[in-house]
Amino acid sequence: MRISIIALAIMLSAAPTYAQEIHWEKCRPGQPNTADKTCVVDGDTIWIEGVNVRMEGYDTPEPQTNICGGDREKALAGQASDRLVELLNTRSWSLELSGSQGGFGREIGTICIDGRDVGEILVEERLARWWPDGEEWWCD
Repeated sequence: MRISIIALAIMLSAAPTYAQEIHWEKCRPGQPNTADKTCVVDGDTIWIEGVNVRMEGYDTPEPQTNICGGDREKALAGQASDRLVELLNTRSWSLELSGSQGGFGREIGTICIDGRDVGEILVEERLARWWPDGEEWWCD
């Protein structure tokens, strides 16, 4: 599948579009942050060519910290991560960086799957919430 990545402006001085093949997997615990690191951290964060990108506008349960939902939150986090990997590996997608940084020095970006914000898909499938105003329903 051909992948277009739009505006990796931090790594590239301009905002070109280019295509490449990527086979997405979940990041391994303790995996070093290298210049070619490309993996899914969780349902709302990826690494692509050494750049850590937090998706804009939605939030998924946390796989490591289970902030409020315990085992249920961890299970949903795994499902959200798996679904993002599946979408990236089976559909046409694009990434656009906003040019701003969020917490932990992450770039802020949007992934579109077949032209649709991946956040919409994950929220619709009850694997994510809108951020910042969506209810953390997995905390119940």
